Amino acid sequence: MKNLDQIGDRIRQHLEEKNTARDQALQRSRSLIRFCSKAIRAVHREEFELAKELIKEASELVDLLSTELAPFPDLYKAGYTQSALKEFAEASIVYRLVAGEPLPEPEELRVGFVPYLGGLGEAAGELRRRTLDVLRRDDLAEAERLLEMMDDIYGLLVTIDFPDALTHNLRRITDMVRGVTERTRGDLTTTFQQGELKRALLSVEKRLKEV
Repeated sequence: MKNLDQIGDRIRQHLEEKNTARDQALQRSRSLIRFCSKAIRAVHREEFELAKELIKEASELVDLLSTELAPFPDLYKAGYTQSALKEFAEASIVYRLVAGEPLPEPEELRVGFVPYLGGLGEAAGELRRRTLDVLRRDDLAEAERLLEMMDDIYGLLVTIDFPDALTHNLRRITDMVRGVTERTRGDLTTTFQQGELKRALLSVEKRLKEV
């Protein structure tokens, strides 16, 4: 077996390169998630320029992951990489929707369909948080706009009826979206009713003063 050592050398070299790529991908994935978390926080604080810049930096990491893992597609499909891409999709979607911009498509974000769907579902939870914030300011029109988008997201996700092995537990996310959407609808209804009651009481008080 004269060529055994050569085969072994090639295998070791490949695995060394793959191990290096894996370590780098883990680091990049952690950084990507960090940028996305900061971007979502900036959106909730209405620091939209900061959020845009953070998403841009996150986008550069997405490109690096795609390029560096091209020789190792199994690493690109690994859980930690796909989770990071899902976080990027979520941050991008939240920023666009809250800012009143068009919904980004998977191809624009350079993420696969499954991470995109996961990010879309997780974005609904952030839209609920945003809805509660605007309700505190009595901005019912904006709250209704956000709720409508949550409804639309659920309406799509509930039609993606495939095994979890293909969708990475999308059913769990879909159930979460249904729950937060219904709770948000209840919060919006309660706020509207309280507003109507307040206006009615003020009207009665005004008439009593005029008597």
